[in-house]
Amino acid sequence: MAEANEKRPKFRRKYIQLISALVYNANIKGFSDGVIYFGNLKGVCVPGLNCYSCPGAVASCPLGSLQNAVASSGRTIPFYIIGTLLLFGALFGRFICGFLCPFGLIQELLYKIPSPKLKKNKVTRKLSCLKYIILAVFVVILPLMFAYPGFCKYICPAGTLEAGIPLMMYDETIAALRGALFNWKAAVLAAVVIGAVIVYRGFCRFICPLGAIYSFFNHITIVGVTVDEAKCTKCGHCVRMCKMDIKNVGDRECISCGECMDVCPEDAVYWKLRRKSTDTETKQEETSL
Repeated sequence: MAEANEKRPKFRRKYIQLISALVYNANIKGFSDGVIYFGNLKGVCVPGLNCYSCPGAVASCPLGSLQNAVASSGRTIPFYIIGTLLLFGALFGRFICGFLCPFGLIQELLYKIPSPKLKKNKVTRKLSCLKYIILAVFVVILPLMFAYPGFCKYICPAGTLEAGIPLMMYDETIAALRGALFNWKAAVLAAVVIGAVIVYRGFCRFICPLGAIYSFFNHITIVGVTVDEAKCTKCGHCVRMCKMDIKNVGDRECISCGECMDVCPEDAVYWKLRRKSTDTETKQEETSL
């Protein structure tokens, strides 16, 4: 196993996560003057959760865009944002959660703080279903019935951290409007932050509706992890070591972080693209023979 793992190219996931966060929030001037960017790029969605109103944000959040589209469309289908989510989902699925989401990176860094840790168990596996309920209620039903973005308004901790707090610090007028709703959102953010110290990516696992959307595509994505069934001995080591609530590598809870590759005793876990490349090379060799 060690020899095989040494030959496999290593992906520095934290670097990719950091670069993604910087690209999403490339409006450096916004951080200095507290002004939101409203340029043409705001008509484009980034793959991960990143608040539209963050002073540094140069593009839109797909989850916020979906809620606003549902709220404003009435009975009209919001083809653009649905098409965008379908594209991101089909290409990457929850690989986006593992590599391209700034709020996921924040949670992973918080988890490194020394503290008692709650390991995954039967309860956390059941709680992982909660994000689908939140998706249905706060992202679809409330925007559709009452025409406002329920998740952004009442829950999203990324919006509070990236937009609410910074804008209040910059603008006294906005700070003067602080009331019960902001206090509630601040309490939600505090709970998520504390939870992230104790539970690995708790927001991603139990709450995030964007991860819920991408999870539906995990079995068909072009990018992600897969298992070579011919090599796999069903030892279950990959599932046991995974901090997410997966039942199998590549299922709806898998964020394709790739850490299971390094612990597989049979070297049976691959990147999908690498596996396809290997299969193509094998077929070519067989044809040449």
